[in-house]
Amino acid sequence: MCPLFGASSTQEKKMAAFSLSNFSPVPAAIQCSSSSSSSQLRSRRIFLKIEAFASFSANLPPSSSNPKVVVTRERGKNGKLIDALATRGITSLELPLIQHTRLPDSDKLSSVLRSTSFDWIIITSPEAGVVFLDAWKAAGTPKVRVGVVGAGTASVFEKLQPPSKQSLNVAFSPSKAIGKVLAAELPNDGNGRCTALYPASAKAGHEIEEGLAKRGFEVTRLNTYTTVREILYK
Repeated sequence: MCPLFGASSTQEKKMAAFSLSNFSPVPAAIQCSSSSSSSQLRSRRIFLKIEAFASFSANLPPSSSNPKVVVTRERGKNGKLIDALATRGITSLELPLIQHTRLPDSDKLSSVLRSTSFDWIIITSPEAGVVFLDAWKAAGTPKVRVGVVGAGTASVFEKLQPPSKQSLNVAFSPSKAIGKVLAAELPNDGNGRCTALYPASAKAGHEIEEGLAKRGFEVTRLNTYTTVREILYK
């Protein structure tokens, strides 16, 4: 069994006081040798995550002392799920494992919107929608027609005030909330080459722009953000 590096007696007591019995079993422990630096790093990460669980648990109010569900989206974006679980009597623990980081293309996006008109803006996630809206407002809220992948993404645009909604038209959602279906069903106006701007996560696949290109669309993709691991404990 791999040792957990850096554990003090106080930390061990914290860990012992925290029970993981309410959560699903963790996969089998990583097999490693003491001479492997990569194995040591993995063991260290395991320890930090367990310690983070203990720290969060110690600060929970008594009514939430035995959470049944861990919610892991970016900090501050778990509220709806936590509330929905609470209405069913299910306690939860917010333990963010990811965070979104904006990339240089997010700054470029506003200038592209100011200088170029597109037949479609393709938005395939709520975070992509948030980044796009910031750039769109910075560009002076030009008139745009938006295609979204599903209802969750569309909800980002529902918060717009009426004056802004006159400039931003959410005009398309595919029959299924899948990128390939969006690429297959997005209307092509048929007047010359239809253009689409696709601001997306750097980790998103290429099925959308490839599918649209096969149908004759001219697609401009900007990688405006990415997803990284949340630092649980320092």
